[in-house]
Amino acid sequence: MCRMVAGQTALNVVLLLYLFGCFGLSQVSGIHVTTPAEVHASKGDTVMLPCTFTSTSPPTSKMSVHWSYRPLTGGPPLVFFHFSSRAYYQESGQFAGRIKWRGAPARGDASLSLINATLNDNGTYICDVTNPPDVFGPNSETVLTVTPKAHTIRFSDVAVLLAFILIPSGLLTFFLIGRMFCPKKRHNQSKAYRSPIEVTEG
Repeated sequence: MCRMVAGQTALNVVLLLYLFGCFGLSQVSGIHVTTPAEVHASKGDTVMLPCTFTSTSPPTSKMSVHWSYRPLTGGPPLVFFHFSSRAYYQESGQFAGRIKWRGAPARGDASLSLINATLNDNGTYICDVTNPPDVFGPNSETVLTVTPKAHTIRFSDVAVLLAFILIPSGLLTFFLIGRMFCPKKRHNQSKAYRSPIEVTEG
């Protein structure tokens, strides 16, 4: 008798788990988040950190976005931005005043822009989106690489350099040409002109 009761209880537990799996989990789906694997920028640039998501439910006021950062040295990710009906920015720390929300949840966009990128910003950026009842799903990571800006020669620099080279060179050239022709001219004039004394003696 006890064995029958125990068997019936075990069967009921299995049946309940099956029903929960079919009806309970069917109401909660995974959300899919996508970011580029790598983003490259130069020092001082404004960097776009793209993040898109797809959900079986339309975004509501319960939807939330978390962006976190893990430096190259490693360690746990640190959340520096949060969105839930509105954007919440970091008031102090590395990213204070340099983050701009570019997302449009209605279009499945949760992107950010990073202003005035520095070499210290190199690392991994993690985008995590939840949209109840879609709350399960892996986050997505982007590796940002910021490099020193290549030195470029501006037109004004070139103009100043040419002025310092061409103007003195031109003046020196005219001076030398003048020295070359002036003695001949004086020599010819000395032959053509004779003073009255020289004429009398002749």
